[in-house]
Amino acid sequence: MRRSGLAEFPDAVTARGAKHLDELAAMVASGSRAVMLYLVQIPSATSFTLARDIDSAYAAAFDRARGAGVETIAYRCTVAHDAIAVSGPVPIAV
Repeated sequence: MRRSGLAEFPDAVTARGAKHLDELAAMVASGSRAVMLYLVQIPSATSFTLARDIDSAYAAAFDRARGAGVETIAYRCTVAHDAIAVSGPVPIAV
């Protein structure tokens, strides 16, 4: 059951997304800063989480990346006919 105001990612299995998270973790291990930014295009979203039920491998890669020091942030967007603008941060519920 989905909660009102909760945005989830991914909406389908994404092996490529998991690979990118592992690459970000490798960057941190080599001394760089790495950030995974989620842009939520749902104006009513009040929080963000992973759709672990849809892609458990991506969720595991997310957990590994965070454990390795990858920063994770999410921002809500306002979508208009002629523009998309970042409107504010949303908390990530892990």
